[in-house]
Amino acid sequence: MLAEGTFDGRVAVVTGGGSGLGRGLALELARLGAAVTVAGRRPEPLAETVELVESRGGSAQAHPTDVRDPDQVQSLVDAAAARFGRVDLLVNNAAGNFVVRAEDLSPNGWRAVVSIVLDGSFLCSRAAGKRMIEQGEGGAILSVIASYAWTGGPGTIHSAAAKAGVLALTRTLAVEWARHGIRVNCICPGPTETEGAGAALWPTEEDRERVAATVPLGRLATPEEVAAWGAALLSPHAGYITGEVLTIDGGHWLEQESYLPALGQQRPG
Repeated sequence: MLAEGTFDGRVAVVTGGGSGLGRGLALELARLGAAVTVAGRRPEPLAETVELVESRGGSAQAHPTDVRDPDQVQSLVDAAAARFGRVDLLVNNAAGNFVVRAEDLSPNGWRAVVSIVLDGSFLCSRAAGKRMIEQGEGGAILSVIASYAWTGGPGTIHSAAAKAGVLALTRTLAVEWARHGIRVNCICPGPTETEGAGAALWPTEEDRERVAATVPLGRLATPEEVAAWGAALLSPHAGYITGEVLTIDGGHWLEQESYLPALGQQRPG
């Protein structure tokens, strides 16, 4: 979609960059010329992403990070600037999720998901945004949410609440930081062929087929096609877009399909 060289001279930080959509976004941004720092809690998958980027001629580094820890987040942004000279782009992709009935969700389970998704998105946006403000040349932030941020999500109350918070955070920052030339947007992927969310939300092949059947376009998304649109929102071509959500889900949210059948619970009616 975008031409190679679109992000020449730009530096990106991608959380959750060791697999799935985070890896897809890192590879796409690198293909388009950005130097990329990928973050996540496990070093091995991050190293694999870096190897993939470099094997294709790009520049990347890994920085293991727990996005719930403010000091580790600051270290992540500092490391990106130290290696590549600046920070221009941030992708908030780190997430946690599992299907559970609300009455069975423990306080620790709630805190774990909300802390990674909502607290992590704030901490990363704050650290990267302050760097962008200091540089004085603008920037772009992209957060990955889900349609249950506005529809509700039976079986995913922790993630739905957290991603609704990220949507509010995005729109608030879009207004506050517009004067600094920093754009803040979201993408909302539908069911996507990834090992992380896929294993959590459709744990069996039967569940996967059921979810795919609820997508009007009849299939799951690929990380590559979602990453292409994420990169487009981060690019100068979207320079007049901020505070928006781009839904990339084949019409799935219009069905409002619940993930609860994976727990043996059917929809009412």
